[in-house]
Formats: sequence, structure tokens, C-alpha cells
Amino acid sequence: MPFIIDVEASGFGRGSYPIEVGFARPDGTTAARLIRPEPEWIHWNTEAEAVHGISREQLQQEGLSVVEVADWLNAELEGLTVYSDSWGFDSSWVALLFDQASRRQKFRVDTLNKLLNEQQLASWAKMKQQVLQELQLVRHRAADDAYMLQRTFRLTSGC
Repeated sequence: MPFIIDVEASGFGRGSYPIEVGFARPDGTTAARLIRPEPEWIHWNTEAEAVHGISREQLQQEGLSVVEVADWLNAELEGLTVYSDSWGFDSSWVALLFDQASRRQKFRVDTLNKLLNEQQLASWAKMKQQVLQELQLVRHRAADDAYMLQRTFRLTSGC
């Protein structure tokens, strides 16, 4: 079973930054951390907040520093390849986190699509919807989304 990572952000596009990172381990357990924005991270998209439900105030109160989150990710994921369904965004937000923390990223983020065969791709959307209904997870929170993707992968692969 692959390690799945997901990142929630302040918005999309220029100026956005990671606000939560989470993952699902191969055994199905999950973990996530909120990220306290750096002083120069000022971009905030209220539409993105409406999707993930995380306020800037919550990040200030509950978020960890970029250094704490980068060190945690390296401790958990060192030497691994982790997979994302939104590789373009997630890999750049993870890279920004590590750059801001002045830490070397000790794991690799790759696209989940690389692991999917034609049969999985054909059934992915339907199976993902079924998993969402079955698990009744909070969408657009990093750990829950990672778990949902991992479970969808498991069911489409017949594992």
C-alpha cells in the first residue's frame, strides 16, 4: 500500500502556501499538522478557507512552525516516496515549507497516477465517491483526504 500525502493551502496560485499537511501510512493510520504561517506569508483566499474550514486565526493558535513541521515530516518519511493526487500543487507546497524552514527534504513526493493502471483509472471516480459516502470523512482536511485516497487505491487495486 502506498504512503499518501495531502496538503491544504491558503489558496491556489501565486503567493499561496501550505497550511496543513497530512498523510496516510501503508497500515491505514493517519497523521497531520497545522502550519503557522510565516510573517511574509500573507496571501489568504476566503474561498479556499470555505473549502477546508481552517481559519488564519486557528493556524496562529494551533499551528506549528515551519521548522517543527519540516522536522516532523523528515522523521516520519525519510527515505520514502510518498504519493499525491495533486502532485503539482502538493510537491511545490512541501518544497516551499522546507525552503522556508531551511531544511533539506529527505523524502520524495510523486504523482499517485504513476501507480494506477487503466482499470484503476477507469473506476477511480466512482470508487472515490463510494469511499466518501462510506467513511463520511471531513473533506479537504489533509489526513482525511490522504486516507480517502489510500482507501480508494486499495479498493481499485483489489487489495
